[in-house]
Amino acid sequence: MRDGGNKGEKAVPAGEQPDYLEADQPAMRLDDVLKFFGVAATGGHAKHLIQAGEVRVNGVVETRRKRRIVDGDTVEAAGEAFVVELVPAPEE
Repeated sequence: MRDGGNKGEKAVPAGEQPDYLEADQPAMRLDDVLKFFGVAATGGHAKHLIQAGEVRVNGVVETRRKRRIVDGDTVEAAGEAFVVELVPAPEE
């Protein structure tokens, strides 16, 4: 567990992701990742898969559809596994 010593930080159990991310770190919501990879046809389908416990992130069942997926995370669903590679959007 994190010690949470810094103001504003929360203790995070091992294997879980904190609610905050680095500002410049690219991330996607779990339900959007499922749609992107074609595992779910719609947001409703993604929500059903996630809430039914049929999706794992880094080997752990994930039931939060708004879970932020970052570069290097492994998402498993419908008998398939994907390693997510996110690239920051180009600066304009």
